[in-house]
Amino acid sequence: MKKLCLLLLLPLLTGLPACLSLQSDEQKAEAAEKAVLAKHDELMAQMDQLTILRQQLQKTPGPDTVAAGRQRRALLASDAAMMDWMHRYRKPADTVAVARRLIYFATQQKKIDSVAGLFRTSIDSARLLVQTAGTPTSSAQ
Repeated sequence: MKKLCLLLLLPLLTGLPACLSLQSDEQKAEAAEKAVLAKHDELMAQMDQLTILRQQLQKTPGPDTVAAGRQRRALLASDAAMMDWMHRYRKPADTVAVARRLIYFATQQKKIDSVAGLFRTSIDSARLLVQTAGTPTSSAQ
């Protein structure tokens, strides 16, 4: 009797891990969209830092003025890249095939990750310049 029960349960038990680990395609699309929007939200939280650093760089004295101008332009480029991404982002309709939505969200993830790289580079470089020029950065952190 035990052997018969095990033989009957075996197909169910072998398929169980696959059922537990797989998301539906719809769930994958929702997760992909959430990941893109989470990165967007993370970057939006840093927008004030861009503005504060630009203002601090505006006050950079002496020989660092040229470098400060370059860094301000990099910060402005980061801001513009974010605005461009936001204006171009269009959530696909739920009626669009899941495979096409997944491709769209993967493409958008690459684009927003690129914007994040611009943010990171421009903010880090601007902070370094502000610190070496002697302008306080406590409000930018």
